[in-house]
Amino acid sequence: MRLKSIELSGFKSFAKKTPLEFASAITAVVGPNGSGKSNIAESFRFVLGEQSMKSMRGRRGEDLIWNGSASMPRGSRAGVKLVFDNHDRVLNLDFDDVAIERVVHRDGLNDYLLNGSQVRLRDVAELLAGANIGASGHHIISQGEADRILSASSRERREMVEDALGLTAYLYKREEAEKKLEKTAENMREVAALRRELSPHLKFLASQVKKIEESEILRSELAEKYLEYLKRESVYIHIAEATLKEERSEPLDERTRIDSKINNLRSEVSKKKNDGEARELIELESQGRIAVTKRGEAERELGRIEGELTARERLAKVAGATVPASEAKYFAEGLLKELENLDTASFKERLHTLISNVKDFIGRLTRGENESGISSEDLDHKKADLEKELKELAAEEVRITKAVEHLRKKIESEKDLSRESERELFAAMARRGELDAALVGFKAREESLARDKEQFRSELAEAGALIGRAAAEYEEHRVRLVSGEAVLNADMADEPRKMQEDRRRKLERMKIKLEETGLIGGSEILREHKETSERDAFLARELEDLETSARKLHELIDELTDTLEVRFGKGIERINKEFDNFFKLMFGGGTAALQIVKEKKLRRGAGVQTENDTESENEGDEDLEEIEEGIDINVSLPHKRVKGLHMLSGGERALTSIALIFAMSQVNPPPFLILDETDAALDEANSRRYGDMIENLAKKSQLILITHNRETMSRASVLYGITMGSDGVSKLLSVNFEEATAVAK
Repeated sequence: MRLKSIELSGFKSFAKKTPLEFASAITAVVGPNGSGKSNIAESFRFVLGEQSMKSMRGRRGEDLIWNGSASMPRGSRAGVKLVFDNHDRVLNLDFDDVAIERVVHRDGLNDYLLNGSQVRLRDVAELLAGANIGASGHHIISQGEADRILSASSRERREMVEDALGLTAYLYKREEAEKKLEKTAENMREVAALRRELSPHLKFLASQVKKIEESEILRSELAEKYLEYLKRESVYIHIAEATLKEERSEPLDERTRIDSKINNLRSEVSKKKNDGEARELIELESQGRIAVTKRGEAERELGRIEGELTARERLAKVAGATVPASEAKYFAEGLLKELENLDTASFKERLHTLISNVKDFIGRLTRGENESGISSEDLDHKKADLEKELKELAAEEVRITKAVEHLRKKIESEKDLSRESERELFAAMARRGELDAALVGFKAREESLARDKEQFRSELAEAGALIGRAAAEYEEHRVRLVSGEAVLNADMADEPRKMQEDRRRKLERMKIKLEETGLIGGSEILREHKETSERDAFLARELEDLETSARKLHELIDELTDTLEVRFGKGIERINKEFDNFFKLMFGGGTAALQIVKEKKLRRGAGVQTENDTESENEGDEDLEEIEEGIDINVSLPHKRVKGLHMLSGGERALTSIALIFAMSQVNPPPFLILDETDAALDEANSRRYGDMIENLAKKSQLILITHNRETMSRASVLYGITMGSDGVSKLLSVNFEEATAVAK
């Protein structure tokens, strides 16, 4: 890479666009004091990103802009453009020419451009760092700053050496890694805080999910028990219906035949004889039959009423009704009033149906009624009436039976009662009475079975609400014993009904237990638990990724630190070799070397902030907070007892700083080196030595020399002269000695 040119436009005293070409290895810039030649060195600092206004002899950005004169108005901006030949791609850009430009405006804002495209200052710094052009400015030594490397602190001196050794790129990488590590640590804290916030809610949801799982287990067990109950009940009802139908069919058929026979016999008897006693006997038989029918109906009605009363008593027990009817009625009337107060416009749409149903229920409760509208008191009266009626019917049957027996004996005692038709009639009527009694029993069984079927339908509907569609599949359910053996339908039908009733009571207890879980919106809780768990798992993975990133960044920082330490150590050795050679050349002997020292920072309150010491001292000091490395300079002049920088004269310091700067440039040569009157304090003999050294330096770096020294000027191939007229504008004149020599020849 080679420096091709620099162009100043409105920068300080260069009001007009002023280009300088650098076609040779050594270019000298000369001119009288005050002509603006040092502004050339400052323009290099400016375009390469210098942020210190003091280094460019200004206080504000606008101090760098042409401020105007009587003949030329002031400018609104100042710009400097630096152009490099990049055919060797030292600068990491795929361009043969790379132009770096910086512009400052009156408002203090700066623009940085790379081949015309706007970029950040950091982009420029990182690009230049790869070419050993760092921010410390070790490659630009201005007038009065040659002594800067000697007067700097050990830490600042180390930074200059690191810059000169080309370690800035590694320092940028380490700084970037440290910033990323800090950001990663902050992200880790945020993620950990989010997980801590989620933890209590996640624990609560987990406990709710556990309850839901337990309720699901209970629901599954309930489903199994329900299916067994429904299966057994279905089998019982089907078999009971079939059995009842089969057992009732023969008596019904016989009853039909007996009725027909009795009618025929009656006709036959009435034709043979109009006997008063026979008609009386027939009439009594008819009355007895009517009494039996009435008694059967009364018994069935009594059974229904007793069943209703029993059901009400059981419902009262289940509901826990242990207070007197009067208190229940009072409570019901009070609740009715409360519900009336709730029936407002804002609730009406939502509570209308509920309130209507509760009102109807409470109305029946206050009247002691059931769904049929009949109160328990009315049922009790009706039961008493039926019991009285049954007693009367029983007495009537006894009376008729006795009358029939008496009349039969009387008729049988008569000779004409031997008639066959009458005996058959009497026998048929007696058999019909037996059949009627049997059919009454079948009727009671039929009504009981109808109640079982109604209860079965109710249980099936409730099962559907609790266990879903599985309830409809009860027919396919296989009932098994503990051993796993399937239970036959016949065995189900033959078991005592008490066992099925026990199963029903167990189901009721399980349903109550399931209701007591009180979990509403189980699916919502499960969904929220799943989402929260996934969120926590995501945060856990993110935290793990961040920890991995932090570990890799630590490894990168350690690796870069190790690389820096190794290269720095080797670089110091090479610089010391060159430094000692240049020092001997400048002073005719003596020794000079750089030494790594450690700057020890004490804990707060220790009184002493810093102290300089070598590596070997105070290594076990427990009060040290951290240790930073710096660089000291040790020199020894020939024929003198001077062994420290503080004992050097001004000229000796200038020669020492030049020797060190040249040594650093020899070890890791920058693309160009700018020396602004660093030879001002040299005598004639040292000027010759200085000239020899810059010629050696020119073999590795382009040199731009700002000088008054004739010896230095003689070493340059191109000489730029800077002049300033009455308008205060710096102007440029140039002489190419190589071309002039060729012309002279």
